[in-house]
Amino acid sequence: MELYELTIHEAHELLRKREISSREITESVLDRIDAVEDRVGAYITVTKDQALAHADAADESIKNGDCTPLTGVPLSIKDIICTKGIPTTCASKILKGFIPPYDSTVVQRLKTVNAVIVGKTNLDEFGMGSSTENSAIKTTRNPWDLERIPGGSSGGSAATVASDMCIGSLGTDTGGSIRQPSSHCGVVGLKPTYGRVSRFGLVAFASSLDQIGPIAKDVTDAALLLNVISGHDPNDSTSVQREVPDYTKALVSGLKGVTVGIPTGYDREGVDPDVMGAFQKAVQVIEGLGATCREIILPHNDYSVAVYYLIAPAEASSNLARYDGVKYGFREDSSEDLLKMYSSTRSTGFGPEVQRRIILGTYALSAGYYDAYYGKASQVRTLITEDYKKAFEICDVILTPAAPTPAFRLGEKIEDPLTMYLSDIFTLSANLAGIPGVSVPCGFSQAGLPIGLQILASHFNEAKFLKVAYCFEQATEHHIQKPQFHNS
Repeated sequence: MELYELTIHEAHELLRKREISSREITESVLDRIDAVEDRVGAYITVTKDQALAHADAADESIKNGDCTPLTGVPLSIKDIICTKGIPTTCASKILKGFIPPYDSTVVQRLKTVNAVIVGKTNLDEFGMGSSTENSAIKTTRNPWDLERIPGGSSGGSAATVASDMCIGSLGTDTGGSIRQPSSHCGVVGLKPTYGRVSRFGLVAFASSLDQIGPIAKDVTDAALLLNVISGHDPNDSTSVQREVPDYTKALVSGLKGVTVGIPTGYDREGVDPDVMGAFQKAVQVIEGLGATCREIILPHNDYSVAVYYLIAPAEASSNLARYDGVKYGFREDSSEDLLKMYSSTRSTGFGPEVQRRIILGTYALSAGYYDAYYGKASQVRTLITEDYKKAFEICDVILTPAAPTPAFRLGEKIEDPLTMYLSDIFTLSANLAGIPGVSVPCGFSQAGLPIGLQILASHFNEAKFLKVAYCFEQATEHHIQKPQFHNS
């Protein structure tokens, strides 16, 4: 077994016993990047020299008896999270040349425990997309089939984990951007409760929806990453002052006494038969482990896509107003006056999907339309949140597929934004309600593509779905299967 194939908890055991060094595992990961990155295209920036320097510092720390579960472990970071001294592009031309003068809180927390950052991963520009095809920098491919998308917007992060080009990663989730690519790449992706993890240093897309979370090779690793990045941060006014439990304590076997809700209406048209088959088998496994499954109704769930595509673009149009070519980043300076410079900078610097969402959001917020669109969407969002609150009064967790189809082919939906938007039909409502969710591998399509099971819990109850996810993972072998590409 190569060192780059290790999970975080396996690497920690070997590092703690000093059977391997952080430099050795970091070099192994960097060699792996050299070997396969040209085919996958998951990294925007690889920070080789800094990674090796951090690995040496971690080895020193371990020698002095200080070895936390993430000490010396090579991780990748989605390139929408600020990293001091390392370019942060958001996969957009408009941030050309931008190097943050500070670290985001999550990166600071990783550095405090001497984790090793090996690079920044590709994404849909500013997190807007479901396939990582909206990057202005490169196209990322799915390690299970290089002709298919890895999902989005955290497609680069999910692909680096699936192809062993890191041991774990951080992504962001605004409408499914951690869970959907994790489903497509056969890895574990966790969106924490809104306010559980600080957003300070996360470049804003939709501030009431964005959340940073872990993408990992198994459930234990996701819990270990969540332990480190969670907690209150005075720099983020939306961060909640609430004690962080040790999430690994939830990883115990047996689901006796756990009630699982299965929403009605998910076997509808548009859901791939392979996905429904894998989902139904997963439900049987979870029942076999002692859980009680019952049908539940989420009456307003069908409005999630419409509500999301009013609220998210509205917040994006406001957040992206700061990119004007004046303060930092790209400037189109051939214009004669200020207004033309603004206009040409934004039309050249932003890609088509970002422009589409800014225009949509600006329209929804404009005088005369605000109440009809944004105001109404906010009211329905409240109803969706209430539906979940009622559901969690009668069940501990809710199960759904993570995505309606396995990974589709590159280019298949790029010209059809509406079909693309439906890729997140199962994940959007969790962001609207602010509840946590996780995607775990639960099977494969007939074409051998991974399928993910989504498990949702009520606010700040990540431990509940981690227990279910862990028990399911231990009872199955989907998570230990690797893409054939892996050994090519």
